[in-house]
Amino acid sequence: MNDIELAIEAARRGAAILLKYWEQIGKEDAHIKARNDWVSRADKESEAAIISLISDNRPDDVFLGEESGLSAAAGPNGRTWIIDPLDGTSNYLQHFPVWSISIALRQRDEVIAGLVYEPLRDIFFSAERGAGAYRDGKRMEVSTQPAVEGAFLATGFPFRAQQFVATYCRIFEDVVSIAKGVRRAGSAALDLAYTAAGVFDGFFEMHLAPWDVAAGSLLVTEAGGRISDFSGGQRWLERGNIVGAPPGIHEDLIRMIGRHVTEEQLDRHQAKKISQP
Repeated sequence: MNDIELAIEAARRGAAILLKYWEQIGKEDAHIKARNDWVSRADKESEAAIISLISDNRPDDVFLGEESGLSAAAGPNGRTWIIDPLDGTSNYLQHFPVWSISIALRQRDEVIAGLVYEPLRDIFFSAERGAGAYRDGKRMEVSTQPAVEGAFLATGFPFRAQQFVATYCRIFEDVVSIAKGVRRAGSAALDLAYTAAGVFDGFFEMHLAPWDVAAGSLLVTEAGGRISDFSGGQRWLERGNIVGAPPGIHEDLIRMIGRHVTEEQLDRHQAKKISQP
């Protein structure tokens, strides 16, 4: 199996567990990892099944999972699988049918393969660097919408980082005043996948983790879109602030966000918070 075929099979293994528990467990069966950040046995078992299959087939590779963390220091081949076994855990536990599995492969500093799987609809979104992005084998392209004005966008609230809510709300007010619509569905991986497919005209969110966006970001760029942090740079994977959209909308969003905050200001804000006793 090539890497994408392996990711598809691993996602199916994880999905079988998630579908077994779907609507059988709820928030009373989960516990909080951090403020507004839930985990259940479904997350953990799905991740274990995904890692087990990939590890059997790629024994020299390293894993970064949402639930298990980094399995080891970088291996000799520099390959790291970045896994979110259930993106949209709160939705899943509330029985709201928007959740997914995200699997990405990073070769040293570059994401080279990505897969987002929506089990309830049995839809696979996949991409390999330089080879395009696909929805169930059919080529995807980002939308042709030229600007934020009149656009249909996706976003997410920084619910795990309350210190950024006020800044986010100022950005949101600007965007929603001219966009056709803004949706907050609760799975960043799916938001990026549907941006790559041209369903959403763009996506922006703050304070995400690498496993939330690693696969989806490659889908967007391979579908002809742009991905960056809030200042237009390439530190989105480490910073967690991301904009993904067709070129014109991406440019608009970066300009609109820049009225309210820069990545350097967010860095200083975070550093100040960490240094406080």
